[in-house]
Amino acid sequence: MYSLFGYGNMIADRHRMNAYVKALEGCIKPGSIVLDIGTGTGICAILACKLGAKRVYAIESNAAIAVAKLAAQDNDCGDRIEFIQGMSVDVNLPEKVDVIVSDLRGILPFFQQHIPSIIDARSRFLKTGGIMIPLRDRLWGTPVQTPELYRSYSSLWQKDIPYNINLESARSFLFHAWKKCTISLDQCLTKPTLCAVLDYPQISTPNLQAKLEWSAEKAGLVHGICLWFDSVLMTGVEFSNAPGQPDLIYGKAFLPWLKPTKIASGDRITCDLKANLVGGQYIWQWNSKVITGGKTRTDFKQSTFNAKLINREALERRSLDYIPQINENGRITSFILSLMDKNNNLEAIARECAALFPQRFPTWKNAVNQVREVIDNYGQ
Repeated sequence: MYSLFGYGNMIADRHRMNAYVKALEGCIKPGSIVLDIGTGTGICAILACKLGAKRVYAIESNAAIAVAKLAAQDNDCGDRIEFIQGMSVDVNLPEKVDVIVSDLRGILPFFQQHIPSIIDARSRFLKTGGIMIPLRDRLWGTPVQTPELYRSYSSLWQKDIPYNINLESARSFLFHAWKKCTISLDQCLTKPTLCAVLDYPQISTPNLQAKLEWSAEKAGLVHGICLWFDSVLMTGVEFSNAPGQPDLIYGKAFLPWLKPTKIASGDRITCDLKANLVGGQYIWQWNSKVITGGKTRTDFKQSTFNAKLINREALERRSLDYIPQINENGRITSFILSLMDKNNNLEAIARECAALFPQRFPTWKNAVNQVREVIDNYGQ
């Protein structure tokens, strides 16, 4: 979840913001009905009103929507924006819209519920012939030489660390995790390869599967693969996060290799790249090879699944034949939920909880925060 500082950084990214402003200027007409998914502090919703939108539906799950409402009032457009706190897939609108604008990406467009949310909104809310911003994202990748970034994975977990403690076991997790990075053009060892095109008016799956191949243009030491995206917000309005371009708020993704590998000019580098959305999070897989003269001399198989710190008991609980037992927190939550449909106010529910679970809540006031949390999660 973004903080207000995070939203402020997004607004301060002038290359990103200028592109979104230009796209909105090109598609908002007087009387337009607009849907802003992930409105944040409301900047795109407010811009749409200033450009003549008749009505804007602004959806945001973050509590920053409270700031968006105040900003709308400050800009004299609060009466034309309907703010809705929640996820767009759980929302119903009273009408179709002319324009859907969003920026639900993370470092990469394959991020949490971004693509399913876009597919859902497009199918349920967009008028025939309506406009989507962004229109298209393209994912790119290249092998990179970045020793300092690689040391951030390895230096804390080597044998010769202070205090005579061996922490090498952590390496088996770390090198299956990718992270945000900044990469310069001279760190790229090949020309970039197009990994995927996300055509939002047509996209139907949130998953990625790509077979990538590069030919080394110069000798070097490969530390991993760098991924980034560029975006077409509408025809003629684009921005790029590529190495050599001005840095954007998104950053780039660095997928480390298990060990640095020397390459020579003419070597082939391949990567089978997959990203599958599972339970609201992406599992990434990158299987990389270096091929010299037709012979494979490096073959790394990596996945973010192997970076997850899951113990045996947790894995057993995922089995289809596992018989779950409710714990005390579950009993308390269930009890609170049972009282929420009986015209009880918060204090009454807290008093009932304290009476039934005295070891957990010595007084009813000790139960108030837990009742509030359940109400926030499941109430209305």
